Amino acid sequence: MIAMILAAGKGERMRPLTLTTPKPLLRAGGRPLIEYHLEALHRAGIDRAVINHAWLGEQIEQRLGNGDRFGLALRYSREQEPLETAGGIVRALPLLTRDGDDWFLVINGDVWCDLPLQALQPPADADALLVLVDNPDHHPAGDFRLGADGIITDRPAETASPSGTASRLTFAGISLLHRRLFNGLDDSAGRLAPVLHRAIAAGRVRGYHHLGGWVDVGTPERLHQLDLRLSGA
Repeated sequence: MIAMILAAGKGERMRPLTLTTPKPLLRAGGRPLIEYHLEALHRAGIDRAVINHAWLGEQIEQRLGNGDRFGLALRYSREQEPLETAGGIVRALPLLTRDGDDWFLVINGDVWCDLPLQALQPPADADALLVLVDNPDHHPAGDFRLGADGIITDRPAETASPSGTASRLTFAGISLLHRRLFNGLDDSAGRLAPVLHRAIAAGRVRGYHHLGGWVDVGTPERLHQLDLRLSGA
């Protein structure tokens, strides 16, 4: 299986840090965020990855090179202007499925997670497996409801009632996806959420509840807290 790390965003919520540094290269615990993903891939036995980039993307290539020092073979999907998530995946599909494996792993470049990626296995009779986590303080309503049978049964609500909030979990930005999820789409496909909603409505999405550590590094404050955590401060 080949992995894809999504690294093309401009990181506008992280400014001024991202004015000169692409978000995946921001440092926590003395290292760029994206390097934690590369090491996790290697530990899971995944030896090939595709990284898409746009904003300051040359810095990512200069830092990571061909991936040899991480035990990986890296390829890059270069975007002149950042595509939305689904569009970026569609553009990279020839690289992700070139060896005949229709499943691939996708990780947001701006999260940190201690999930052992080898725990994720392609589900039968599904088009996607989403990693879900308990709702963080900054996202109390969550995203999806996970049934006892492992099936994600509904789309996220615009607002959540107190009773609905507790039963929802947050999408961790880590998933296994099947290429048929993107049939008929091109790189103007937009965001991934509508693609997932259609598959959810068809009962084709499963969930994996990760109970360990996870951080959405979406603000300078959260980056600082993760830095302290990884530095043992």
